[in-house]
Amino acid sequence: QVQLVESGGGLVQAGGSLRLSCAASGRTFSSYAMGWFRQAPKKEREFVAAINWSGAGTYYADSVKGRFTISRDNAKNTVYLQMNSLKPEDTAVYYCAAKPSSLSLPTQQYEYDYWGQGTQVTVSS
Repeated sequence: QVQLVESGGGLVQAGGSLRLSCAASGRTFSSYAMGWFRQAPKKEREFVAAINWSGAGTYYADSVKGRFTISRDNAKNTVYLQMNSLKPEDTAVYYCAAKPSSLSLPTQQYEYDYWGQGTQVTVSS
């Protein structure tokens, strides 16, 4: 069983920055593909970013490309999402997800096996 705990959400003005963290349990974190998703009010949960097991491979949704950066520290069992130039439309609950023992770069929700509880990000205009 893998447990994921997100942190770092909050309220920020448009144009500001936040860094989300997701701490994972498990001895084999370095083998996990990790992803970030978000769900805005009254909308479906959507893909934001993914990173492969080594950190060498990343993929972003078009809506965040150039503004958000996903990274990981395998020594700390943690994945990060640096969010810059935030917009009101980035307001959502952000979830991290894990796919253990993966060499791929999953972008679909059904590909992930474990999910965190989510952290709220609110961007004011």
